Amino acid sequence: MSQPIVTCDNLVKIYKIADLEVVALQGLDLEVPPGEMLALVGASGSGKSTLLNILGGLDQPSAGNCTVAGHDLARLNEAQRTDYRRFVVGHIWQQSGRNLLPDLTVTENILLPQVLGGVAPAQRNQRTRELLEVVGLGHLARKRPDQLSGGEQQRVAIAVALANSPSVLLADEPTGELDSTTAHEIFSLLRTLNQRLGLTVVTVTHDVSIAAATDRTIAIRDGRTSTETVRRDAPLGAGQGQRASAVIGLSSATHREAILIDRVGRLQLPKDALDRIQFNGRADVRVVGDHVELWPADEPEISLQITQPRLREWEG
Repeated sequence: MSQPIVTCDNLVKIYKIADLEVVALQGLDLEVPPGEMLALVGASGSGKSTLLNILGGLDQPSAGNCTVAGHDLARLNEAQRTDYRRFVVGHIWQQSGRNLLPDLTVTENILLPQVLGGVAPAQRNQRTRELLEVVGLGHLARKRPDQLSGGEQQRVAIAVALANSPSVLLADEPTGELDSTTAHEIFSLLRTLNQRLGLTVVTVTHDVSIAAATDRTIAIRDGRTSTETVRRDAPLGAGQGQRASAVIGLSSATHREAILIDRVGRLQLPKDALDRIQFNGRADVRVVGDHVELWPADEPEISLQITQPRLREWEG
């Protein structure tokens, strides 16, 4: 089995605002294998964008470890961090204004990161032509961003993000400002690039259809990875397991959701479990055969079982 291209181990990020400290990530663990297309989901303020900023080299962890393609993001100096952002990761943002320079043509936008990266003229011109064909915009090479549709702008943004052949593509709500048809086209392009190039893609999304089409969906809650949802090998029959996943609503008929347990044994119980069973902040833990039981400390007749040592499928 190949080594993960992204590893986060007990990752912590604390922001200081005046005299106030805000803990955005609280010991987050995550592993992403090479070539995976991963969706990050969660409520506003859960830590998704903070994680993406750290993976992109735009922010530094306060504690813990974060490694991307062999680069320890907690130990990079400024020059190394700049090279990391230029060559190791590519970014696509929801707002086209963050992706493209309005005064440059499509071609010039794709050329610019290569120029800044010191790529030779012949090589960068060839690379630009190839990328324009890949995203289907060769006929718009001389247009400026304000002459393009929203979908076309995001296609250019993808080409810009891939200009220096990054190992990981980070996308923050890349279809958030697009209609459903155009969003599907953009995601299909990302999926094609993921499969054709073996490109690792990590995307933040609130779109159920996008999350459903990725290899894996990780829900983040209160700054920690909470659950993992993957597509089932065989969909369940009608009437079986129709409960939706806790965060984004993927049906358990087609996807399997599991609670994630970090390296020190912490987990987050689903909200519906906490609503149904009143633990009041304390639980008795019992190891029984091949499973673990959690009992409310004051009500031992009610239990919630967690099967397997690392993951438990939450079927409801």
